[in-house]
Amino acid sequence: MKDARVHRIPATSRGTALPFAAMSSIALVFPGQGSQRVGMGRALVEASPAAAAVFEEADRVLGEPLSRLVFEGPAEELDLTVNAQPALLATSIAMLTVLRERWAGAGRRIESAFCAGHSMGQYSALVAAGSLRLADGLRLVRERGLRMQASADGRWGAMGAVIGLDDAQVAEVLERAHAKGLLGLANRNAPGQVVLSGERPAVEAALEIAKGLRARKVVLLPVSVAAHSPLMADAAAGMRQVLASVPISDPRPPLLANANAAPIDTGDAARNELVDHLTAGVDWVAIVERMAASGVDTFLEVGPGRVLTGLIKRIAPGVAAIAVDDPDTGGIAPAAVELGEAATPVTADASAVR
Repeated sequence: MKDARVHRIPATSRGTALPFAAMSSIALVFPGQGSQRVGMGRALVEASPAAAAVFEEADRVLGEPLSRLVFEGPAEELDLTVNAQPALLATSIAMLTVLRERWAGAGRRIESAFCAGHSMGQYSALVAAGSLRLADGLRLVRERGLRMQASADGRWGAMGAVIGLDDAQVAEVLERAHAKGLLGLANRNAPGQVVLSGERPAVEAALEIAKGLRARKVVLLPVSVAAHSPLMADAAAGMRQVLASVPISDPRPPLLANANAAPIDTGDAARNELVDHLTAGVDWVAIVERMAASGVDTFLEVGPGRVLTGLIKRIAPGVAAIAVDDPDTGGIAPAAVELGEAATPVTADASAVR
């Protein structure tokens, strides 16, 4: 019998505070593939030489004019996994660079308690946390995209969104559909909003079962790569080899793991995360709940769009969620610039989070 990868959330990670004092009440979050758009980052480059330098480095590292593709398109080329991922990384880091410039110019010193990325957004988070050099991150996400596409070739993969079922019903869908092929829970994005991933017959069967359980909406997504599923095993194995030779230092502030919101505060843990999350699901609900329980009350989405901002508002209605992206104001939303000075950092006992 084929294995159904039913991703279950450990009880200890759902809304449970981490056993150390948060560095501040602010968290930086970074979007993943799907948030890209033609023209993203253009306003940042026009406003800041430092942001322009980020895109110049991306062009140099990749040996091609990625910036021209980002600013001018075409969209169908930008949307390719091998282009979208480095484009998102460059745009997110350029945005963070300009935001930090604006804070410094306003005399504000902002510390964050956590950095967290959704899927490939973890690479942006690691660069932001000083764990991964931008040049290495760009090379890695390009390699990640290539290996994800290669891992999908010859495998009839698919992904499908399901809205309006509770966790128990989602587990029932996965259990009943697994006879049709490999299947897993790719994303738990918000209460009642999940994405399934795996072999196409299994995904299609799961969507029909979800309809029968009165899901409010089911959508077969227009993708060919079954991300965050067992079909990415070859990509994960390849990335493990690639990452072994890349220097990754301890992230400061820590990240939270995509699959279970476990703290990531060492370089080795970060390296393992970048491998493991290719085949495991992204539990964004658990990640946001754990940060909120640990004292975070303000989330800044650093990257194009506001997908994560909308999800965070549904997961934790009592917190402030701000999308930094604002092309009409030099690329940075005024509300993000106007944040007051964060709390003084508190040194955490790293052994307490093992």
